[in-house]
Amino acid sequence: MARRLLFSLFLLSVGSFSQAAVYQWTDVNGHTHFGDRPPAKASSREVRVNAAPAQTDATARDRQQKMMEFLEQRQKEREARQAAETKARQQAERQAEMCRKLQARLKHLKSVSTFYDINDKGEREYVSEEDNQQIRNRFRAKVKETCDG
Repeated sequence: MARRLLFSLFLLSVGSFSQAAVYQWTDVNGHTHFGDRPPAKASSREVRVNAAPAQTDATARDRQQKMMEFLEQRQKEREARQAAETKARQQAERQAEMCRKLQARLKHLKSVSTFYDINDKGEREYVSEEDNQQIRNRFRAKVKETCDG
């Protein structure tokens, strides 16, 4: 019981300290003034000011809801754009790696004099010079398509 009483008194004292005093006075010209400190050379009286509680009307709540929806939509768009950029970067990296490998194979291909197939018996059958040239041309075209375009 004593604790509740002390707590209640504490809350009341905190509430009174949180409100600043407002003073009202009239100057020699008859103009009324308000301030947070009383004037030095004029009589004043303390005025009680009741601040209106902060309320959100339906329009403000609607605006806030629309703003939250807008921000959520922007966040989703940003995440989708970042995912697309990451995917494109990874694809470009894979493409570049494939191009490096193909170019290395093309370089090796220049050092090979002729090509062969292995038949059913496991024996090498060398291809004709015409087929040899077609293989090289097809491979160059594949490298060009992969690396250039």
